Amino acid sequence: MDKQEAAHILEEIALLLELSGENPFKVRAYQTGARALLTFPGNLEEGVATGALLRAKGIGRTLAGVVQELVAQGRSQLHEELKAKIPPGLVELLQVPGLGPRKARQLHQELGITSLGELEYAIRENRLLALPGFGPRTQEKLKAGLERVRRYAGYFRLGDLWPAAQELLRQGRQAPGVARLELAGGVRRALEVERGLVFVAAADSPQEAVAALQRLPAWAALIEAEPGGYRLTLPQGMEATLHPVAPEIFGAAWLAHTGSEAHWRELTGRAQALGLRLTDRGLFSGDTLLPSREEEEIYQALGLEFIPPELREGEGEIAAAAAGALPRLLTLADLKGCFHVHSHFSDGVNSLPELAAAARERGWEYLGLSDHSQSAYYAGGLKPPDLARQQEEVAACRRAFPEVTLFWGMESDILGDGSLDYPPEVLQEFDFVIASVHSQFGLKREDMTRRLLRALENPATTMLGHVTGRLLLAREGYEVDLEAVLTAAAAHGVILELNASPYRLDLDWRWHRRARELGVLISINPDAHSLEGLAEVEYGVMIARKGWLTPAEVLNTRTAAEVAEIFRQRRLKGGA
Repeated sequence: MDKQEAAHILEEIALLLELSGENPFKVRAYQTGARALLTFPGNLEEGVATGALLRAKGIGRTLAGVVQELVAQGRSQLHEELKAKIPPGLVELLQVPGLGPRKARQLHQELGITSLGELEYAIRENRLLALPGFGPRTQEKLKAGLERVRRYAGYFRLGDLWPAAQELLRQGRQAPGVARLELAGGVRRALEVERGLVFVAAADSPQEAVAALQRLPAWAALIEAEPGGYRLTLPQGMEATLHPVAPEIFGAAWLAHTGSEAHWRELTGRAQALGLRLTDRGLFSGDTLLPSREEEEIYQALGLEFIPPELREGEGEIAAAAAGALPRLLTLADLKGCFHVHSHFSDGVNSLPELAAAARERGWEYLGLSDHSQSAYYAGGLKPPDLARQQEEVAACRRAFPEVTLFWGMESDILGDGSLDYPPEVLQEFDFVIASVHSQFGLKREDMTRRLLRALENPATTMLGHVTGRLLLAREGYEVDLEAVLTAAAAHGVILELNASPYRLDLDWRWHRRARELGVLISINPDAHSLEGLAEVEYGVMIARKGWLTPAEVLNTRTAAEVAEIFRQRRLKGGA
């Protein structure tokens, strides 16, 4: 068991203890222990064996015993006892924004609520109004939160769907009789959330191909759902559909099942205007089937450039393809580095040398370190003494990894009044500063807009982080005038972040073309808290492509020297 898995179990123990009404100090001990595990240097098993774990700050003898049990047995007796004791519906209640463990326990004890359905009924009957600490305003907030949970039900993030799709493709392409297997649907179009997966298979004998797929572990649950269509329910609760077709019409089927509806409707209308007929069974001239094995053949027959799937949303892509005006979209290979990376100095897992080595292994020229500022105390935000110590380590790391330019940055909290965390003389020491909102999300639209505009005016601000603060399937973005924010970013030369974490994917792709029109540079930032998190730049590239971005509009395509000059010019423009 690795550090991340063990820390997750400690966090869950803390949550279950809080739901059971345990002593707050005990709850906090497990929360602290989880954070301590994530920042523990070296291998967890070795730390247990040598006793080094007991010497780690935040790990007492009791917690060390739990971790030792996890390492030795892969389970914790305390964890399992708590799970058996706490009604599973109580944990489900915590999905509702604004409903924490204490209030969930209160609802259970006083109203017997153990599920979302029971909470919905209690709100409908106004039963929460009589409870201490609730009242009309809290009940309305919980009602709105419950409606949000219901609205998100059945949806999954791109970051969950994409890996599941790749595993299904990996196994499925080995099945005898499957000539070709491809991903379609909204996930192929890089939608940030979607209900499930769609696949199209080419096979001379669809029935034999399906039978071969069913013999594979990942596809074993594949069942016929309709004539010619099949459904697969995955262990994660996702659903996938499969459309097996003859190879000669594969391109048409793939195009149709990729969508979107708006894109497909425009294509079929264009075909009709040309005297052709386009269906998921092929492109026809009268009764004659035209070449339909590949999507490119169909676009060409319709007088269009090939349209990348990310652009197929009925947002002007067909007119652009007809005029030969589609952009050369960004690719993962265009990136030369990334920014917004957290280390063990705040709430990240890895040391600076580990991060630099990972950047080198990826062939990147540079890495932008940006831990949390001091106001983010919950994330181990850095106080002035920590900054001095980190600056020394950055210098040492630069000497040890001369082939990787390590930019020393900071994710500075945008405070309630729009000022940045740390005074100007501290902020000017960094190579770059990402200004981000981490608190007071409920401000009115005009107040939040004023807050962000003031942060953009700050001469120390290099980038604006996760622009709307949204958490996909968990929290809506705050109310803000994005047009005003983009215009101000252009005026002040501030770079906008495309936060590549699959939980955020913010700035939304629907605003990328407007940013491009205004001349705003975009930076694809993974917001990584571990080495694995660096790989999430791939999701950022997918969303950038969906937003029609080219390499010219993305900071990460510049060389290290060019990035350094951009940062220098920003500081000069701001007068820092």
